[in-house]
Amino acid sequence: MSEFPLIAPVRQHLTEQAIADPYAYTRAALESSALPARVHAGMAVAVGVGSRGIGCIQPVVRATLDTLTAHGARPFLVPAMGSHGGGTAAGQREVLHGYGLGDLGAPIHSDMEAVEIGRTAGGMPVFFDRFAAEADAVMVVNRIKPHTSFRAKWESGLMKMLAVGMGKRQGAATYHAWGIGDALPAAGEVVMATLPVLGGVAIVENGRHQPAVIEALTADELWTREPDLLQEAWTHLPTIPLAPLDLLVLREIGKDISGTGMDLNVVGMWRRSGGPVEPAIARLAVLDLTPNSHGNGIGVGYADVIPQALRDKIDWPATYTNCLTSANFNGAKVPITLPDVRSTIVTALPSLEPADARMVIARNTLDLEELWVSQALLADVARAPQLEQIGDLRPLRFDAHGNLQL
Repeated sequence: MSEFPLIAPVRQHLTEQAIADPYAYTRAALESSALPARVHAGMAVAVGVGSRGIGCIQPVVRATLDTLTAHGARPFLVPAMGSHGGGTAAGQREVLHGYGLGDLGAPIHSDMEAVEIGRTAGGMPVFFDRFAAEADAVMVVNRIKPHTSFRAKWESGLMKMLAVGMGKRQGAATYHAWGIGDALPAAGEVVMATLPVLGGVAIVENGRHQPAVIEALTADELWTREPDLLQEAWTHLPTIPLAPLDLLVLREIGKDISGTGMDLNVVGMWRRSGGPVEPAIARLAVLDLTPNSHGNGIGVGYADVIPQALRDKIDWPATYTNCLTSANFNGAKVPITLPDVRSTIVTALPSLEPADARMVIARNTLDLEELWVSQALLADVARAPQLEQIGDLRPLRFDAHGNLQL
């Protein structure tokens, strides 16, 4: 008898609201906003872009640059990603090139130097990228989504990018030390009051990692509109609606998938900060690291077991830099490491009859449209309106090197 449960492919019906042409849509959104009236000929505009793997980032950034250029500005790109990219200027430049942003005709000014631009009412110093602080104006482009470690009016989005991403490593470390949930809007207030922030382009993705909403917001609108977009983002956030699980297998994690490598809104925020075990996922196996993570293995510490090949891919200095900056010590811990993927999965499975094991295999926490589920979960799948079995049960297969074949 096999030591593994039989598995079947399942499709999850996710939100499908989508913008067909992100470039044209962004150009139109920008032109119809109040932003062009605030741009004048010759203005040097710093456009901040982060390290997340946003599906439409290249056309949206290109549209932003083209709009600014059409109105006489001289835009340039700035990595707005705190300590990511290994905490080096070259590493952050490489991240932007990896998303195709180095081919848009705008220079990339990458430097880890941040200048102090002021202090909050509570005395917290606020830092900002040197190049951006010296520009005539600042814009940011980012996805709005729930954060992986706190709940607030402003979580992952434009305000966080202005406060934390543009603060480089020094700013990110300071705000996390003060408590990121409260520090983020406090630092944002100083940024808005001190620097010529034009606004930004906000993206909300659907369940298929496509743009559902793209809005051009002025600086004032960041305060009022971004919380509404965060609530809309919650409606599109995919989950795994099959808890409790004995085992969840993620085929990959990465910085381009989530700031914590895997979205803790999917696998459980308790893995980082404790609290109620929700969702109830008893064990977590992670198999690989995405190329666009550039060796940053943040989030590997949330796994229970990994294969040696994943451990060997991790750039530990880059991972430690990110985790220390964000005070995320759990994210860099080393799980039990097995020789290959096959032994990783068999070790992670509970001591149950294979037919009784509740197991899900997913590509990552961002791509949850197709899942592989074990035989014991098929009754739950049949009762869930958003889930559909799309193939027959079959054995779990591995190649000669012990790698998973789906």
